[in-house]
Amino acid sequence: MVTHRSDERSAPAVLPPALRASLGLIAALAALMVVVLGVLYAGDSGPGAVDARIQSVVDGAGPPWRHVALATDFLGEPVGAAMLVGAAVTGCLLLRSPRAALLVVAGPGLAVGTTKLLKPLVGRTIHGDGNLSYPSGHTAFLTAFVLVVALLATGRRGPGGTAGTSLVLAAALAAGAAMGWAQVALGAHYPTDALGGWCTALAVTPATAWLADRVAGAGRSGHR
Repeated sequence: MVTHRSDERSAPAVLPPALRASLGLIAALAALMVVVLGVLYAGDSGPGAVDARIQSVVDGAGPPWRHVALATDFLGEPVGAAMLVGAAVTGCLLLRSPRAALLVVAGPGLAVGTTKLLKPLVGRTIHGDGNLSYPSGHTAFLTAFVLVVALLATGRRGPGGTAGTSLVLAAALAAGAAMGWAQVALGAHYPTDALGGWCTALAVTPATAWLADRVAGAGRSGHR
């Protein structure tokens, strides 16, 4: 038991020390954006001006793009999400990194959970019938999942500092853009819902990683 705790304390931090300051600032700005958008669209049941412009280009995609959108949307559905998380957890356990496996589950899980808490508070709907839309849980999930994978990869072998932050953000941006496009193309969310989901993941995931390190002791040990 003592050996297990010692190994866990000496394991690489899931939030690389070189990225903590930059990702902390980004997380704070993302949280602010979530609040601002939530206040701006609270109680709305239609698209804003920016939403309408983007929807006129993206909404109602036909084949083959609709099939691409449906496949991307599947990754945010329970079965697709479970497949992604399960594969990542298996990889982490094979690499003997239980803390990373925990983050793979907790990061996306808390991001999606946060969107579920925010939706009734904001009260924005789409297509009537009480379909709460802000922020997008699908976008939050895929962004958080890819962000976690990028953090773990950067922590093990990637660069630090500005280069590492840029790589992590690029991965998160690609995931958020892909799922956000799919949600708008399928008419499931407004573009600003997708932006809110993306920002939710950026706010929640680094904080979850930092907390995992603090609990395990890596935040104090300085190991990468």
